[in-house]
Amino acid sequence: MLSNQLTMTEFDLRRLDALFERLRRHVKPPATLTVLERELQRAVVVKPNEIPATIVTMNSEVRVKDLDTGERRNLKLVFPSMAGIESGRVSVLAPLGTALLGSREGARVAWQSPRGARRLQVERVLYQPEAAGRFDL
Repeated sequence: MLSNQLTMTEFDLRRLDALFERLRRHVKPPATLTVLERELQRAVVVKPNEIPATIVTMNSEVRVKDLDTGERRNLKLVFPSMAGIESGRVSVLAPLGTALLGSREGARVAWQSPRGARRLQVERVLYQPEAAGRFDL
């Protein structure tokens, strides 16, 4: 990630920790798991009702701009079982998902894809569960 500060909720951190444990027990963990775990270790963790509405949390929908092509699209950050890139639902375990988690409006994020380095700017958080009073998503 290019932005320095990663902010996330206690609720998201607990759910991600549970996901990590399940993955380690049942399958060979994806390589991206280590990257995500490192990101979480440096996160500023806050209560769900204290997170700014401009931060990307789990189940947030964001509008992003590809800094190389200028293309804009909406993406939703989800848990792996809900992912479907064709419908714009990006898994938190995907390199793009890991880069988006905890970023804020205006942040530039970078990740490695099979086609090389990619860069996006988070233009707007269109929906954040916590800002909408949904503390169960």
